[in-house]
Amino acid sequence: VVQPHLPTTQMTTPFIDAATASLGLLFVRVILGLLMAAHGSQKLLGWFGGHGLAGTAGFFDSMGFRPGRFFATLASATEVGSGLLLALGFLGPIGPALMISVMIVAAVSMHLRNGLFAANNGIEVPLLYGVVAAGLLLTGPGQYSLDAALGLNILATPMIAWAALAIGVLGGIMNLFARRPVAA
Repeated sequence: VVQPHLPTTQMTTPFIDAATASLGLLFVRVILGLLMAAHGSQKLLGWFGGHGLAGTAGFFDSMGFRPGRFFATLASATEVGSGLLLALGFLGPIGPALMISVMIVAAVSMHLRNGLFAANNGIEVPLLYGVVAAGLLLTGPGQYSLDAALGLNILATPMIAWAALAIGVLGGIMNLFARRPVAA
C-alpha cells in the first residue's frame, strides 16, 4: 500500500543536533542576559559607568514616569532580573517576557522619536534586545539551562510561551499608559 506523502510541519535541520542547538541557545542566552543585567545595574547601582538610582530617577521623572524613583527602580530591577533569569535559563519564558516589556517602554518612550539606528539614539538597540528575547521565549532555554536541570520543561510549552509573550507586550503597553509626559 502506497501512502501519499503528506507535508510535514516539523522543521528538520540535518546539520544541527539538539545538543548543538542547545549550545547555541546557551551562548545567546548568557550574552544577552548578562548584557541586560549589566544595563539594569547601571541604573540601579551605578555600576559600569551608570548614574545609579538617584540619577536614573531624575531622568524617569523628566520623561513623565512619576514618581521617578519608583519607575526607575521597577525598570532597572526588571532589567537585572530578566537578564539573570535569561542567562540562567530559569523559569522559562518569564525572563524574556520581562525583557520584552521593559524594551517596549524604552523603545517607545525614549528612542522612537530618533528613528531606527543607534547612532541617532533610535530604537535599534531596544528592538534587538526585544526581538532576540522574543525568539528565545518562543524556542525555550534549551537543554543547558536550570529549567532542564530542575525538570521545569513544562514551562516550555507553546501555550505558556505565547501567553508569556502576550503578557510581556501588554505589560510594556500598560506601563506606557502610566506615563505622564511633561508639557513642553
